[in-house]
Amino acid sequence: MAHHPPAESSASGGWQRRQLWGCLAIFGSAFFFYLATTTIRWSQAYTAIDPAFFVLMRFLLGFLVVGTSLLLHRQPLRPRKLRFLLGRAISNCFAVYCFFKAVALTSAAEANILNMTYPVFITVFTWLFLRAQRDGVTLVLVVTAMVGIWLLLKPGAIGWKSDLIWGLASGISAAFSLVFLNLARQHDASETILLVMFGLGSLIMLALFSDRLFLPDRTALFFLMVCSLFGVGGQYLLTYGFRYVTALEGGIISSTRILLAALLGPWLVAEPMLSLAGWSGALLIFSANVLLAIRKGRLPAAGKKIQER
Repeated sequence: MAHHPPAESSASGGWQRRQLWGCLAIFGSAFFFYLATTTIRWSQAYTAIDPAFFVLMRFLLGFLVVGTSLLLHRQPLRPRKLRFLLGRAISNCFAVYCFFKAVALTSAAEANILNMTYPVFITVFTWLFLRAQRDGVTLVLVVTAMVGIWLLLKPGAIGWKSDLIWGLASGISAAFSLVFLNLARQHDASETILLVMFGLGSLIMLALFSDRLFLPDRTALFFLMVCSLFGVGGQYLLTYGFRYVTALEGGIISSTRILLAALLGPWLVAEPMLSLAGWSGALLIFSANVLLAIRKGRLPAAGKKIQER
């Protein structure tokens, strides 16, 4: 007589497999986001493309993909809280532009590490406006991350690295973007948020940077498309992954982009290794992100849904 496992055990095994795939998807998204920045660095050896053009192509491709999906599934577009959708779109557009600008001016490693300071700045905003989440441990972790940021921006005798302000600006604006995302998701579907974000982002880039656009040749088009595919692919992997993992698990896995950027820079884009100060800063930021994620995972916080790029 065949032995059949209990239905409860089978369901548990199915959920564990989905959770594993969710973790792998989020790690894949971190790798894809990093590869999008290495594409910008690779392109500099072959053609001159302004960061704004990379941002525009990413938004246009995202708008096309999300719009096609909505049409195929016959999903109506019903925006409900326009102010949150606009806040998400505008802040995300600024964050991505600052991020790509930092990659073009500095290094993929430094830009990615500073971009990943957004969990710290979300914590700062939460600490300022929610009294219930003010505590000494959180303050210590934020200060630890700030020390890490300082080590990246001013490594000893080398002096102030002013171009890295773009990377820091991307982290701060990404934090605003994710706060708006958390508010928007309470009223609007993910597809609506993405379509507005990609569509309005495209219009903003066209309005502000039309003088930096050109008809790309094959080489430029190749790099523009590869960067956009990695960016949009990372977005979808992240969205898929967070269906099956907690905000705690997702936050920790997403932060591995800091380590990926620091380790792979010399191998993939021939960047110099981070200095001792740079490595110290990266590890302090990574540690603060992980510990903040663990702490938020233990609290019944109002902002636990904030985890999507």
